Amino acid sequence: MSEPQWLSDEEQKAWRKLAAVFTLLPASLDAQLQHDAALTHFAYFALAMLSEAPDRALRMSELAARSSSSPSRLSHTISRLENRGFVRRTRAAEDGRGQVAQLTDEGMAAIVDMAPGHVQAVRRFVFDALSPEQVRQLDEITTAILSKVDPDGTLVPPPPLSHSESTSA
Repeated sequence: MSEPQWLSDEEQKAWRKLAAVFTLLPASLDAQLQHDAALTHFAYFALAMLSEAPDRALRMSELAARSSSSPSRLSHTISRLENRGFVRRTRAAEDGRGQVAQLTDEGMAAIVDMAPGHVQAVRRFVFDALSPEQVRQLDEITTAILSKVDPDGTLVPPPPLSHSESTSA
């Protein structure tokens, strides 16, 4: 086995900060959504992806891809959202094999209600700390990292709708 290419001091410093962001940012976003809506950030994100879809509905496999999730994790989350009346699942009409998750009117009202608090938290925890140039750099950096961890782009959410088209963050 060859000797690993150890991280430089500068890389180690940056990596440890990024690792801290991986832990602290999701926990902060979850805390806000748990407090405001008794939802996890992942559940909110799944609802947001449905809210942006045509007819507010997606095949479960497509929703899993758009929410960067495994089908199993998504299925459990959708079950909890169904129990709250936010989502309903049906068989896919075109082939009868797959399942479709559709945001209910109650779910849409919930996401519209949750979005302002969530976007405020995203702004407070991320974007208020960055200059416009750093936002551009963050986009470039995350694109570069995603090209390595998801080279075929199957788990990357689609580009967001414009603000006038969507209320989600």
